[in-house]
Amino acid sequence: MLNWLFFHVLSALYPHTEDFPGIAETGLAEFLPRFRRESAPLFRLGFYAAALVFVLSPILTVYLPVPSFLLSRRLLDKHADRITQFPLYPLRSLLLLLKVVAGLCWGAHPAVRARFGLPPLPADPTDWRTQ
Repeated sequence: MLNWLFFHVLSALYPHTEDFPGIAETGLAEFLPRFRRESAPLFRLGFYAAALVFVLSPILTVYLPVPSFLLSRRLLDKHADRITQFPLYPLRSLLLLLKVVAGLCWGAHPAVRARFGLPPLPADPTDWRTQ
């Protein structure tokens, strides 16, 4: 149920551009369940809190008392830009957690790595889970 919310938040932070694919195009739907399954509970809690802050904070950035999923594309882009530069440091650092998690998915995608001149990552060795 929360996938649509996380998909919305992370897609707003990593949108499709002329030069790079958006996070929605880099396997986010497969990444989110794995992230929730493999991440530490406290880290997951911080991620959930950051997503909630992003959704509820357009009043602070674009001055509209609506959740971020009701914003137009233009206002959502403005909100995503402004919230990551907000002058209140604890809020800004909480939002950095969203960008870190999104970067784990986005930055590992072969198309993104190719744009940076990097080779694709090898397959994830899952044997550490059984040791």
